[in-house]
Amino acid sequence: MLGSLGQWRNIAKEALDRTAIVAKFLCFLHVTNNYLCSSTLVYGPSMLPTLNLTGDVVLAEHVSTRLGKVGSGDVVVVRSPENPNKYVTKRIVGMEGDKVTFSVDPISSDRSKTLVVPKGHVWIQGDNVYASKDSRHFGPVPYGLIQGRVCCRASILFSSFVGSSTPLYILALPELYGESVALDNKSLESIIAESLKFPHLTAP
Repeated sequence: MLGSLGQWRNIAKEALDRTAIVAKFLCFLHVTNNYLCSSTLVYGPSMLPTLNLTGDVVLAEHVSTRLGKVGSGDVVVVRSPENPNKYVTKRIVGMEGDKVTFSVDPISSDRSKTLVVPKGHVWIQGDNVYASKDSRHFGPVPYGLIQGRVCCRASILFSSFVGSSTPLYILALPELYGESVALDNKSLESIIAESLKFPHLTAP
């Protein structure tokens, strides 16, 4: 009987140890995803040609946002001012106090409008102004809705010149203005796998 009791104690101790490891790991994921960086799949036409229509895995860091270090030209992940459950990926084209001139309806007219971005807000637009719903439609966005600054993207391409359907992963930095750096496939497989754990973003 004492031997059986000792066995149950060992099982209970092992279960508690494993539970503690899982809890620590989940806490680590929470802190990383909310305060350091997160990976997300972004798709849609509004950020063409910077981001692909069929989807890119982007890495967004949250430190710059919290320190107020984002500025015009940065691609950011923003909580939609129209739907709090939705996120959009756009480019900042104006900070508070900046004068912004934009086309009201670039498809049907050349009419433009100019305004000053109010304090505590930013002006965001998609790179593809013909297919983007952004500040031209819902106005300046409060700075607090910015969730992170996109620091790089991982595009998944099925390259024909390789001679097979083997996926080719490309890592591109926004600061390089379209220049891409090819990385080892195995290094990016983990990034892509992690991105599937987070909500997909759309960029309509």
